[in-house]
Formats: sequence, C-alpha cells, structure tokens
Amino acid sequence: MKNLLVTGGCGFIGTCFIQYLLEESDFTGRIVNVDKLTYAGNPENLIDIEKDFPQQYVFVKGDICDAGKMAWIFDEYGIDSVCHFAAESHVDRSIVSPDAFIQTNIMGTFNLLECSRSRLKDLIRFHHISTDEVYGSLGREGYFTEETPYKPNSPYSASKASSDHLVRAYHKTYGLPMTISNCSNNYGPYQFPEKLIPLIILNALEGKNLPVYGDGLHVRDWLFVRDHCTAIWTIMKKGKMGETYNIGGSNEMENLKLVEMICDILDETNRLDDHRSRRELIRFVKDRPGHDRRYAIDFTKLNQELNWRPEASLETGIRETIRWYLDNRRWVERVRSGEYQTWIKTHYT
Repeated sequence: MKNLLVTGGCGFIGTCFIQYLLEESDFTGRIVNVDKLTYAGNPENLIDIEKDFPQQYVFVKGDICDAGKMAWIFDEYGIDSVCHFAAESHVDRSIVSPDAFIQTNIMGTFNLLECSRSRLKDLIRFHHISTDEVYGSLGREGYFTEETPYKPNSPYSASKASSDHLVRAYHKTYGLPMTISNCSNNYGPYQFPEKLIPLIILNALEGKNLPVYGDGLHVRDWLFVRDHCTAIWTIMKKGKMGETYNIGGSNEMENLKLVEMICDILDETNRLDDHRSRRELIRFVKDRPGHDRRYAIDFTKLNQELNWRPEASLETGIRETIRWYLDNRRWVERVRSGEYQTWIKTHYT
C-alpha cells in the first residue's frame, strides 16, 4: 500500500488510526487524509503528524459526497488502498436529522465505491469501517457474530447497514478487493465530548450532573481506540478479501456501572470542593427512542484467523482516557467552545 486514502481522518477514530500507522506500525507509504471537517472533524488533532511526517502525510479538505472531488483525489495521489471511516455517527443526531446520515453514509460510500471500481486494476484493498449497531439489540445472553442477521434500529445504524451491503455487493458484482469490520463501542483520546465517556468525564470533573438514559442498565462492549486501530491494520494486511471481521473489546458493562467507575476513579485524586462522591451527580433521564438494550461482540474469527485480541482492560483504558482529558484541557476548551471551528475557517476555506 503506497498511497492509502483515509476518509474522515480528522475524526476520533480516524485521528488515532493515522497516528498509530505513522508512529507505531510498519506502514511505510503515504496517507492521504480526506475530511469534510464537519463539527466532529478537527485537523488540529494531527498538527504534529503533519510536522513530523511531511513526506508521508497529506490532508485534503473534501466531501466524500462530491464525486468529482473524490475522483480527482484518486487520480492526483495515485490511491491504491482505502480505509473508509467517514460517517455521521451519533445516534441521537440521526433521530433528529436522519437526512445527513443517508447522504453521507450511503451516498458518500457509493461515490467511493464507484471511484474504486473505475480503478480496480490499481486497487489493493478497500476496507470499510462499520459498527455492531447494524445487528440490532441482544438479550441478556449471546453475542453478535459475523453471521448475525442485520436488524438496525436507528437511522444511523440503518444507514451503516446499507453501506455495508453496498460494499459487499461491489465485491460480489465487480470483484472489489474489500474487507469490512464491525466494531463495538470505541472510547479513548480525541473523542468528541457529546459521546458518553468523554461527556461523563468532563461533567464529573466540573461537578455537573451526569445524565444516564433510562434505568442505566443498557449494556455495551467497550473497545479502547488503540486496540481498534491495531485490529483494522491487521485486517487490512492479512484479512481475506470479501470477508467481514467483528472487533470487540471483551469489556461488557452496564452504562450505570461505567459511569460509577469513572466517578470513583476521578474521586481518587480529583475530589470535588465539597468532598461529595461524584456518584451523587448521577441523574436518570428519559430514554432515547429505539435504544438498543445490549451489544456484545464475538471476535473469535479475528482472533483465530488473524491472531488479534485487545490489550486494554476497561479499567486500564478508562484510566488512560481520563488522564488524556485531564492533560489536554486546552483541546477540550477549544472543542466545546467552538474555537477550533474558527481556526478551521481561517486555515481551510
């Protein structure tokens, strides 16, 4: 892979993937990062990468829904591989404004597939990043496997399911050299503050209420973002063409217990001024529509075929994540205030 297109590389997982590839992995080619720079895309995340790897990193502001721009990027940079992160990804936003999810997640993926199809002779790999939410909701028992039927329950997960089907269809119909990964809930550095874990960390630090949907007993399998990045790169290098691989963290926990864990860790060294336990800040709020009860990933296939498994326990990953947000308060302030968007407008017209 000499010229790897990473879409959505200024987002949370894309940022961490680019950092991992250039700073830690055996990747020696060039990364072309294409990002529309919506509210969750922040090129400041990769300023050090831009400085430290000028021959290996290129940023292009672009929308994957712009077919002409994407075709130009493929030709201009000789793209021979794709790692497709770019997506609208927040369930609550998809409930309020589903149109953006249909446009980006379905039509944007279609444009990338068409660009790739017209250059099949040069294409080494098209890897599509998806989610366990396409499978729907689990009961108290069982796990999602690669054979689990799709049953999405939100506009977000339905749009991702559609893009998965498109990618698979292009393999069957046109011979696209693709792989797909469906991952469990990610957390870690650079995650946008609207998501559960950073929201709870930041609110708890400031002594604000900690909102928990419904009864707090919804279960998620949590995957530390660096583990996700190593899994993606393993699949891109060794995964069998046309196959799907589930990526899980083996870290199931009820949302309420996760929030309590964050409270207890912060209380160890960052007590509130009034010395209350942060657990007292927890507030149960009205559940969101179509809220899936439980997700849990079986990543046996990825483990047995490609010898991958996660390294971070949930407590280890949460402690590292908390340290990152404590050490990067300026990043947090710029994101929450919108100051980073002013910087983007100045540098990327």
